[in-house]
Amino acid sequence: MNSYGSFPGARPRRLRTTPALRRMVAETRLHPADLILPAFVREGITEPVPIQAMPGVVQHTRDTLRKAAVEALEAGVSGIMLFGVPEDAKKDAAGTAGTDPDGILQVAIRDVRAEVGDELVIMSDLCLDEFTDHGHCGVLDADGRVDNDATLERYAEMAQVQADAGVHVVGPSGMMDGQVGVVRDALDTIGKEDVSILAYTAKYSSAFYGPFREAVGSSLQGDRKTYQQDPANLRESLRELALDLEEGADMVMVKPAGPYLDVLAKVAASVDVPVAAYQISGEYSMVEAAAEKGWIDRDKAILETLTGIRRAGAQMILTYWATEAAQKLSAGRR
Repeated sequence: MNSYGSFPGARPRRLRTTPALRRMVAETRLHPADLILPAFVREGITEPVPIQAMPGVVQHTRDTLRKAAVEALEAGVSGIMLFGVPEDAKKDAAGTAGTDPDGILQVAIRDVRAEVGDELVIMSDLCLDEFTDHGHCGVLDADGRVDNDATLERYAEMAQVQADAGVHVVGPSGMMDGQVGVVRDALDTIGKEDVSILAYTAKYSSAFYGPFREAVGSSLQGDRKTYQQDPANLRESLRELALDLEEGADMVMVKPAGPYLDVLAKVAASVDVPVAAYQISGEYSMVEAAAEKGWIDRDKAILETLTGIRRAGAQMILTYWATEAAQKLSAGRR
């Protein structure tokens, strides 16, 4: 005992003494329903193709995508975000495979909807980058720049074919000015008022997208800095947020998640709509690579990163670990 009697009187460590006590007073809780699984489906393959830069993640066949959707549902995951990977020969300057009713993404939406119905929220990436031969998220003008307004016309078509295929939520991710409003109008015009929009409100031009480029077979040359946000800016995100909400966004998202937790927290504190964050490919691959080297505890790192994103304000987290993490969370509660 020291000479100050009961000093210190405040002992926060009292609430950390046992696992049960720490669990009882936890301020942030992860639940399987917080998670959304991004998944890639590739045209013209008969077996899943491993993505070298993302150990454990594959480009699915139509059949294995159905199985992955069922597995996610059974684990308690809330949603699946679909990305289509067309055959290279079908890519063109306008990304027409993205608006073909029989294109790989629309086929995949129908497959998953037939498999799981309304039990799993089926989401689709609404962007042209997977389908253009130049790899940009929109059509190019005569000077090789992304033409914002011409691209919006393509997004409107894309929204309609995805809705016709049975998607519950579209995710316009190209960061074109006015994209949410145009997509909302396009959906309402064909009587798809119930299809929701998850706005990619703050999507930064990030070095952490690298592995994703392999995942979707990107043809991109150059970068997307003229339309994705500058990593140096925060107020710009809040302006984008106000515009997306005004245009009819039902949910909003910050992407990437981990390097932008401050942005996520600011967005979450500013809105009364659900907020999502996307833990992107580079975030995933860094943990997997360090774990493979034996430098970190993989399972603990996965749950810690997800908890940090949840704590910052995300109600929904898109993560390539969604099914695995949901299974671990459910096992931990038994």
